[in-house]
Amino acid sequence: MSYILTIDQGTSSTRSLVINEKAQIVSSSQMEHKQYYPAEAWVEHDPLEIKENVLKTMKEAVNSAKIDWNEIKSIGVTNQRETVVAWNKSTGIPLANAIVWQCRRTAPMIQQLINDGYRDVFHEKTGLVLDAYFSGTKIKWLTENVPKVSESLKNSELAVGTIDSWIIYFLTGNHKTDASNASRTLLYNLNNMEWDNELGEILKIPISILPDVNPNNAEPFGYFEIEGNQIPIRGVLGDQQAALFGHGAFNEGDMKSTYGTGNFILMNTGSERKFSKNGLLTTVGWQIGNQMTYAVEGSVFITGAALLWLRDGLGLINDYSEIDRLVDNHSPTSELFFVPAFVGLGAPHWDSSARGMMIGITRDTNKKDIVYATLESIAYQTDDLINVMKLDTNMSFDKLRVDGGITRSKALMQRQADISRVEIIVPENIETTALGAGLMAGLGSIWEDLDTLRELNPPKESYTPSTDEGKELKRKEKWKEAVNRSKSWA
Repeated sequence: MSYILTIDQGTSSTRSLVINEKAQIVSSSQMEHKQYYPAEAWVEHDPLEIKENVLKTMKEAVNSAKIDWNEIKSIGVTNQRETVVAWNKSTGIPLANAIVWQCRRTAPMIQQLINDGYRDVFHEKTGLVLDAYFSGTKIKWLTENVPKVSESLKNSELAVGTIDSWIIYFLTGNHKTDASNASRTLLYNLNNMEWDNELGEILKIPISILPDVNPNNAEPFGYFEIEGNQIPIRGVLGDQQAALFGHGAFNEGDMKSTYGTGNFILMNTGSERKFSKNGLLTTVGWQIGNQMTYAVEGSVFITGAALLWLRDGLGLINDYSEIDRLVDNHSPTSELFFVPAFVGLGAPHWDSSARGMMIGITRDTNKKDIVYATLESIAYQTDDLINVMKLDTNMSFDKLRVDGGITRSKALMQRQADISRVEIIVPENIETTALGAGLMAGLGSIWEDLDTLRELNPPKESYTPSTDEGKELKRKEKWKEAVNRSKSWA
């Protein structure tokens, strides 16, 4: 039997999974890594810790599967997007901590770019909004503020890239990325599918320090050598595009929401680039051969991370499995709302200065109310994006595919159905991010075509609206008021 090894390098942890020919997860290994917060709204990771965790989980997953490395047909990689690593090409050593997608340190740079009149040129070329979320200003910050980075740049020894390119580099020695990750940098032109020299000049970033852009499936990104085997790396995809692919959302109009550290809704727009007027992003879905698939996306910065805050910051829960028990039979009648704008607000607001807020606290407010409000905030933020997608595409949706660990919460899934008035579909395999990269890595070798892939992750559960729509609309207005009050705080 042949297998795929998938590396899923996320914001809070790294996982490696072995997937068999039926697209079933045979084994997995996971390791969390440390989060660094050197200043308010700054977030960093240690690239060497990530490297160590990738290599360790890869080996543990293969050992747990009780297979040999020569049975691994190819390796897929999916990753937290927009997070930037800089390293020295001569030594292979990182020059600073990785700047994480959540980090807001470059918000002043973004504001200056907007003030200088660059908003439209970036949007028209990249499909993105000018925001500190994306990689470009992170790269600019590193070159201007870290002496080791600026010195390596001066000596023509600097390599930078998103996390996928860092993984590809230390596994193969090649400096490569794919179009889905490149399209998140503010430097990649969607009109000609190339790094853009004009945007590089605006940000003062030489295009030469960026990785080569590789198709997702056609040619290998490189080969990982282990125990006498050379295993090709294919199927490299940013995590949200990988999740869309893992859902089998190959048709125009197919839509999914991934519930992770943040929440990300993507809709497949086929071969057409659709540019939003309401704060959504235009992004590359994937590239198979010469065929490009695009998507529109809405991004919420803090969802699952809010549950992590309940556990580690407040100590209100010891484990995520407690959440449904705590909120069991809780009805949405409380006036308590929580806006988890810890690092600002993403789509459709794009407010870097918003901050977290809990409003409606009374003497009777208890732990259950706070946990419920936090859970509900995830559903409300997702619903905000669904409504903007309807507005931008003139399409109505009655189904939303979902994935991510917290979709195990029946309370959250039911609340999402009630608030958004759509059917929520949970697939058999909710690890669609890792699955999507694995399916892409095996496309054309283990699996013949997209039609074959469609059957590999069927629906398992669904949730339909069960509450009064009129009451939900009134409550939604209170949520919107809470969000508005959280804005422009910092």
